Amino acid sequence: MRMKKSLFTKIAIIVLSFILAAAFVGCGKVDTMKRVSKNKVVIMGTNAEFPPFEYRNDKGEVDGFDAAMAKEIAKELGVELKIEDMAFDSLLNALASGKIDFVAAGMSVTEERLENADFSEAYYTASQKIIVKKDNDTIKGKADLEGKKIGVQEGTTGDLEASKINNVQVSRFKKGIDAVMDLKNGKIDAVVIDASPAEVFVSKNDDLKILEEDLTEEEYAIAVRKGDKELLDVINKVIKNLKDSGKYDELVTQYIGQ
Repeated sequence: MRMKKSLFTKIAIIVLSFILAAAFVGCGKVDTMKRVSKNKVVIMGTNAEFPPFEYRNDKGEVDGFDAAMAKEIAKELGVELKIEDMAFDSLLNALASGKIDFVAAGMSVTEERLENADFSEAYYTASQKIIVKKDNDTIKGKADLEGKKIGVQEGTTGDLEASKINNVQVSRFKKGIDAVMDLKNGKIDAVVIDASPAEVFVSKNDDLKILEEDLTEEEYAIAVRKGDKELLDVINKVIKNLKDSGKYDELVTQYIGQ
């Protein structure tokens, strides 16, 4: 009798576990457009350490090219824009969990990221660049990085590219500027980072230079949750309208200076 009761208890626990798991999955499904419509807010996730695409301005507000585009998305939706600033490598997890509604963070489209999110049409073509000290004559390109200490922003494509180089020691930083400071202080030999922020960092540090070689060419796009087609359609519409109207070029001139 005791054995039968024990067996029944085990079966009941297993069944209950399946029920709870199913309920948890169901609760985890976010109806983005319904929530946006109800709360009158759309939430952008970013990492405001990536000028000129996202940074803190003199008022302490998140500003930059991506923030300007996000405002246009909110305007199209007829709601307020809220920006969550967090570590770059936590953005896609925050998106999947429902903490944010989309990611605009100078994020390149990669096969790995496509497994965890859907992406808009590309809105900017970027490249990875190498920053070294101005008086460094030994590192002239990618081939010279072998055996060197390289700084990257954690979770970026710069991190991925640096990791592919033979016999390197990769130092990962939450902020690109922290990698640049370690370069200036002689703790690392080079920094691998996207071209636009590289230009910003070097323009403020006259003891640094950017090498001519492009390590990669990649495209930035806006990420949404897998299957979040309705929001994705709105974002693609905004990107198209910005380009067709000429406002996209105005934003590029304002923030990127090209």
